[in-house]
Amino acid sequence: MGKVKVKIRAPFGEIVVEGENPQEILKILETFPEDFMEKTVDMVSLRLVPTAAVQLKGVVEFTTEGPVIMTREKLTHYEAIGLILYASEGKKNTAAQITKLLESSGIKSMVPARLNEMTKRGRVFKPDPNRPEFTLTVQGERWVEEEILARLRGKMS
Repeated sequence: MGKVKVKIRAPFGEIVVEGENPQEILKILETFPEDFMEKTVDMVSLRLVPTAAVQLKGVVEFTTEGPVIMTREKLTHYEAIGLILYASEGKKNTAAQITKLLESSGIKSMVPARLNEMTKRGRVFKPDPNRPEFTLTVQGERWVEEEILARLRGKMS
């Protein structure tokens, strides 16, 4: 009998385990610590964070206050808020902090009103209604990556 190979899909890619037979694969898998996947995801995520910074290079600058928009391209208020949230730690921030960061970027906007409209469009949500933080939805993240950043990168190259 040939080798047996098992591919396990993970959020960061896949893990491949090989053995002579199914029992050997089970033995190998039993040696994995219980929190193996969580630790691996965290470790890979930490190593991949610079790719987000690279993706935002020339568009957003990271300051001690938070992300500030640097691009000279025309952005709607929605796009500017989306970029700030996308570049924020955990992709979440408060309306007050977003307002400050937009002002540092040279953009004046009625952030609470725009966030309310973005919530209705499914781009942001409040994970905890008792806290003032807004977070990008998966749809919101895709919108920033596939529409806003793609358009800005196209103009930068």
